[in-house]
Amino acid sequence: MHIHLLAVGNRMPGWVTEGYEEYARRMPRECSLVLREIAPGKRGRHADIERIREEEGERLLAALGRDSYRVALDVTGTAWSTDELARDLSGWLQGGRDVCLLVGGPDGLSRRVLDQVHARRSLSRLTFPHPLVRVILAEQLYRAWTLLHHHPYHR
Repeated sequence: MHIHLLAVGNRMPGWVTEGYEEYARRMPRECSLVLREIAPGKRGRHADIERIREEEGERLLAALGRDSYRVALDVTGTAWSTDELARDLSGWLQGGRDVCLLVGGPDGLSRRVLDQVHARRSLSRLTFPHPLVRVILAEQLYRAWTLLHHHPYHR
């Protein structure tokens, strides 16, 4: 099983890339974490945000695996605790399907994307910068895996 992190945005600062890669590298082969960057729409002073969100959504949907389990990271989603993420990870591992975690751009995910996911989750009621979400997700997935395997990292 692979966990695909599909995230709108590219050309991240070095600290984001390093942070993400540190935790992705720690993930075992049985649930490797793979980042797939989706090109963001061009935003300007008079940009049509809805059109940009729809275009980003089309690119996200095109990047999805055929039979993947799809989870949208969305402000309206159900909050995830570390224990709940660990339970979800355990279920994903038992199910054997690839998992796609979808992170939108600065304006979120399109309605079409939200309509085609199996679950909507939220990392927090706080709003995080989108680059930071990659690092948080990678770390929390690693933490969930260590929790399942009684590894001391989680303490």
